Amino acid sequence: MDGGGGPDDHAARPKRHRTRAGSTRTALRAAAVRVRTLPDQARRERGPRPSAVHPLLWSSAAYAWRLLVLAAAAYAAFTLVSRLQLIAAAVFMALVVTSVLRPAADRLARTVPRRLAVLIVLLCALVLTAGLLSLVGEVVAIQAPALGQQLSSGASRVEHWLERPPFRLGSGTLSHLQKSIGSYLSAHRSTVVSTAVSGAGRVVEVVTGAALALFCSVFFIHSGDRMWHWATEQAPQASRARLERAGKAAWDTFAGYTRGIVIVAGSNAVMVGIALFALRVPLAVPLTLLEFFATFVPLVGSPVAMAIAAAVALATRGPVTAVIVLVLIVVIGQIEGHVLHPLVMSWAVRLHPVVVAVSVLAGGTLAGITGAVVAVPAVSVAWSIVRELRLPPPGDPPADR
Repeated sequence: MDGGGGPDDHAARPKRHRTRAGSTRTALRAAAVRVRTLPDQARRERGPRPSAVHPLLWSSAAYAWRLLVLAAAAYAAFTLVSRLQLIAAAVFMALVVTSVLRPAADRLARTVPRRLAVLIVLLCALVLTAGLLSLVGEVVAIQAPALGQQLSSGASRVEHWLERPPFRLGSGTLSHLQKSIGSYLSAHRSTVVSTAVSGAGRVVEVVTGAALALFCSVFFIHSGDRMWHWATEQAPQASRARLERAGKAAWDTFAGYTRGIVIVAGSNAVMVGIALFALRVPLAVPLTLLEFFATFVPLVGSPVAMAIAAAVALATRGPVTAVIVLVLIVVIGQIEGHVLHPLVMSWAVRLHPVVVAVSVLAGGTLAGITGAVVAVPAVSVAWSIVRELRLPPPGDPPADR
């Protein structure tokens, strides 16, 4: 017997190998088909695919829940600030004082020790403020007797003027209104007294806030940069550079806005004071000071202060002088909007007038006079931070467009 096997055996071996290879390939194809069908089956079991939702609805929902989270955070921050309104207002005033007085302290610190420079600058500011307030009080005390007579005679002139065409009001309308106000105050004397007492409490709060603002101003002027450096050191290492950039942009915008609004307010006050003195309107100094502080509320404060000046001019100097003061409202508004703001504040604040108006009204609605004053610088600082963080870091190359 031949142990090597016949030719039929040699011919059958490749056929068996081919059969086994074919069955292996068939099994692999079946396994691949099963693997490909498993994700589809799992997706069918999970439900509809995300791509079945319209892309616009998908992106809108993604933005919506993020906006809701931001709105909740903003509401929580606003609630906290409203609960601590006195402290927030004091810190804001301290920042305003720092932005105005710090450059003078820095220049003076080149020749004297910094502590002495801070003390000299703050004392000069306090003396100037006290001098202005004492001047206003002295003017009011001197002009009060004559002003009472002028107001009474002016009210009679205004009443006779309103009785003539085109108004044709009834005789004694203003006198009747004055008697009605007097009777109302007599009937609600307890309410008036309680309101006065609550007003006295507000005066105590204002004095407390002013003391806190002065206390914070001392440290902000002396070492505000070191305080900010310590605050940034508490942040994670990866975010310190961005925090430094955002803080620098915020402070530059806030300081520029504050110095600019002080220059604009001073210019408006000088123009109003000259006009009121030339027209011989009583209480010209208090009305000028009112114009200065009212300008800190953009778009609204200056016209309101000038309207009060027009009312005083109407009661004391007659309708012609009042009309001239009303014309001054338009003239000063045009000078402020087209000359002073573009020259003084355009480099620090880049907000559209519509944004300014909406910010002032929203701030006044939410927090009264304080909100109206704080609204525009707050929006300006927020926008400057956003604009700065959207720029690439100074060391990075510009992105390809």
